[in-house]
Formats: sequence, structure tokens, C-alpha cells
Amino acid sequence: MLGRTGVGLGSLGLATLLTDQVAGSPIAADEKTALAPKAPHFAPKAKRVIHLFMNGGPSHVDTFDYKPELNKRHGEKLPNPNLRTERPTGAAFGSPYQFKPYGESGTYVSEIFKHTAQHVDDIAIINSMYANVPNHEPSLMLMNCGASRFLVRPSMGSWLTYGLGTENQNLPGFIALCPDGYPITETQNWQSAFLPGIYQGTHINTRHKTIDRLIENIRNSKVSLKEQRSQLDALNALNELHLREQGTDPALEARIQSFELAFRMQMEAAEAFDINREPKHVLERYGSGVNARQILIARRLVERGVRFVQVWHGQGQPWDHHDDIEVNHRKLATQVDRAIAALLTDLKQSGLLEETLVIWGGEFGRTPVVELPKKGSNQGRINGRDHNHWGFTYWMAGGGIKGGTVHGSTDEFGFQAVEDKVHVHDLHATILHLLGFDHTKLTYRHAGRDHRLTDVHGKVVNNILS
Repeated sequence: MLGRTGVGLGSLGLATLLTDQVAGSPIAADEKTALAPKAPHFAPKAKRVIHLFMNGGPSHVDTFDYKPELNKRHGEKLPNPNLRTERPTGAAFGSPYQFKPYGESGTYVSEIFKHTAQHVDDIAIINSMYANVPNHEPSLMLMNCGASRFLVRPSMGSWLTYGLGTENQNLPGFIALCPDGYPITETQNWQSAFLPGIYQGTHINTRHKTIDRLIENIRNSKVSLKEQRSQLDALNALNELHLREQGTDPALEARIQSFELAFRMQMEAAEAFDINREPKHVLERYGSGVNARQILIARRLVERGVRFVQVWHGQGQPWDHHDDIEVNHRKLATQVDRAIAALLTDLKQSGLLEETLVIWGGEFGRTPVVELPKKGSNQGRINGRDHNHWGFTYWMAGGGIKGGTVHGSTDEFGFQAVEDKVHVHDLHATILHLLGFDHTKLTYRHAGRDHRLTDVHGKVVNNILS
């Protein structure tokens, strides 16, 4: 009797799991169609996202937040006490780079992003971002999962594929392009957490060039597709039987779907990741190296209907420059600047920029004052910047964004957001709005309450919307 009751309750739980759980959005009741395209709450401006994630925290005052007063005060003590960050800091540290105005908007951009700056009239720069703490791990979790505490929370890409599905059933809906292993918070950055496993990000190590290394076991040299389909059907029948006997088992459901997706990927993944199919002049525009290559791959993926592509840059050598910021920031910017400009050019020429949201930024910014020597933290060269969560920069371009816009500002030195402040929750609310969602209604019930990416916070930044 207990056994039968348990199975019955398990079946009831499975039925609940597979029903619509997004208010106003027709989420598929059948797990087999979980990645099918779904309608959002209202007509979206954007249909897909490329998140160019600068791991480690790029300095806003050296990239997109021009502070001439900081340069004037270089080497002086600032009139206000330095805000508390992770490490001790000292005098004002002017940017070593030249800024100049670009485009019809006359927006100032650093020389290290001179190619990206050619598109400034398509970009909305948010110079008033702020986060919760000046530490990498919680700030990575906040930016990618909406929670700075180490709670199990779904990533932004998982929320979007949960709400929208994907336009190509032969490719994952959410792909994380991250070379050389994982960031310090590892796979939590693209986890699905309590959302069904089918919405988890698929990690691709873009250090590899050949398709067989990029996507291991993409081809079966011994069994034909027809024979694989027959084997998979038999395996699925056994798994479905096991699932019915066990009741709700999200891990098993995810495993079943992963088998199906892996089979379908054989049809299209190899072609999507093969940048050698691009004309020579396109490859030259993006530039060489792993970082340029993965930005080109990101363009090819969104062209094929992938919903969310996160491009990690700075893995291995992050933008975390506590020393030698002049040399190191220039080096990292050079790795991606041309490729970002080429991406925006291609998306605009093809018409895809109108419905593709491109986002650039890291987990926080850096201090406008120099970091002082501290054993175990830096090399004591006194030419770098500490982490700064009080104020930093993000920019957005594409679907629904008002180009040539600068929203908000930090103080005259760039230490703290002071005008039209934008928290990370507000950024997430704005991204969801552009994709057609009321962020307060994109929810999933777990552990007795409704969860959302923005938790109980967030307001849309209307000033940057077209």
C-alpha cells in the first residue's frame, strides 16, 4: 500500500512539475517540448542575447567612464575619504589612456576600445552600476544568478531559456563559451539550479579549434544515425518506464533530454562551430586568437537560433589588475576590441542587431585610486586598482536599446554611482523587459515560494530603451 501510494504521489508531483509555471507564458506541459519556442508576457524588442562577460572586473575609468578631474588630481589625496573596498587604497590614480569623443553622440571612450567606439551611436552606456560587495565570488553570483549569497539559484541564461525556449531544437538554448576551464565560481555561473536541468548552460571550451575537441563525441564513427536513433528510442523507453516507477526525478528527466539533444546536435553543431566556413575577410576583421574566435562563434550561434550565448573573456588572465593596469588592461582589450566591433557590424548589416541584445561588462569595476601594497594581494608596484562595487560600467546594444545614450554617472572621480543609480537587479529587470517579460512574473515555485531572477528587487531602466 505504501509503495503504491508513493508512486501515485510521485506521478502527481511529475504532473505538477511539467505544467505551466510562468505566469502569462505558455510553458510547455510536456518536458519533451521544454525547449520549444514560447511566447513571453508581451511583444519583445529582443529575441536573443550575447553577453560579453569581462571576468575579473574591468576598470570603468579606463574604458567607458571618462573622468578628466581624476587625471587632474593624479597622485593627490581625494577630498573625500576613500570608500571601503577589499584592500587598502591611496591617492588618485588617473587613467593612463587617452579618451576622445566618438560618433554623433560625442560619447567619450578610451583608446583601448577604439574599434568598439566606432559603434557608440548604437550603444547605451550605463555609468552608474553598483553591486553589493567588492569580492569576486559573490559578485559573480549576483551578476550571473541574481543572488550574491551562495544560494543555489538559476543563472540568467537558464531563466531566459526557461521562459522563451529556443528557436533551434538541434542546439542547446544556452551556451557558455569559456576557454581554459572554469571561473572561480565554476559551473554555478551557468547552472539551472532548481529549474529543470534542460535549461542549464552548455559549457564549450573555446581554447580548442577542431570540432571533435570543441564538442567531444559529436560524431559516432561506428554507428549510423538511423542505428543511433533506434538505440536511443529503446533507451528512452526504458528510462520512461523507470521514471514512471520512480516518480518525479528531475535529474533523470534532464538525462533523458540530454541524450535527445546530443543526438540532434550531430546534425547541426559541427557546422555552427566551424568558423572556417566564414570568408577570409570576415576572419581577418574579427582577428586571431581564442577570444576573437569565440565572439565569431557567438554570432554564428545566435544566427542559428540559440537563445543565450555568454562569452567569457579573461579566463586564465582575468581583468583583475591589482598591478600593472596600464599594460594588462591594454593587452586584454586588444584581444577583444576588434572582434566586438566586427560582431556589431555583422549583426547590424544582417538586421539581427534589431532583435539581438549585446551586453558588455564584468562583475564590478575598479577603484579610481591606487591600490596600496598588501602582502599576498599584489606585487607592491603601486600601479593597479582594487575591486570597486560602488560604481562601474555596463553597456548594451541592439534589440530595443536607445543608441548613443549615456545613463547615470559616478562622482567626479569615478568612485561611486551618484546619479540614476542602477543595481544589478535593475539591469536584470531591464534585460527581461527587452525580451518581453515582466520580471516580477517570470517565476518558478520552489521550496514553498515563487522565485525569480530579480528576487524581490529590480526596476526597468527606461531611459536607455528606444
